[in-house]
Amino acid sequence: MKELMKNTLIVLFLLASIGTYGQKAMPFQEAEKQGKSYQTLDSLYKSAVHSDTTLAVFKTPVEQQILQKTYGDFLRELGAFLKTNNFKWEKLTKCFNRIYINSDGTVDYFLYKFSKDQITDEKEQEFDRLLNLFLKDHKFPAIAKEKFAQCSPVKYSD
Repeated sequence: MKELMKNTLIVLFLLASIGTYGQKAMPFQEAEKQGKSYQTLDSLYKSAVHSDTTLAVFKTPVEQQILQKTYGDFLRELGAFLKTNNFKWEKLTKCFNRIYINSDGTVDYFLYKFSKDQITDEKEQEFDRLLNLFLKDHKFPAIAKEKFAQCSPVKYSD
């Protein structure tokens, strides 16, 4: 009986984990509600680049240049995906992204925050839906020996 109860608890835990793991992209505010604030995630992921290179994953100028290019490529791929799926920004839209990336390039979390009054709730919901679809099939094009975080302000446009 004890073994059955133990196995049932394990199955319930795994099912609950599957439900929460599927959500990779979300606004910073939603991440905070789920206990995945950027401060918490920053303690688990090393900075991709840092002024003190001992604290960075990508240490040399060449590595940092490659990271910068692959980050730009990744955002351009996202833009192309949004366009293919008929998402229109309609105006220049400012946002801040913080992406938490596993060592194999899998995006674990993609947090974002749009500048105030930049986007309607409906448009943000559609962006979130499409971003999550994008992340199912797209890895970050740079890999490393350890998981890392990359962030930047972004200006999205059509």
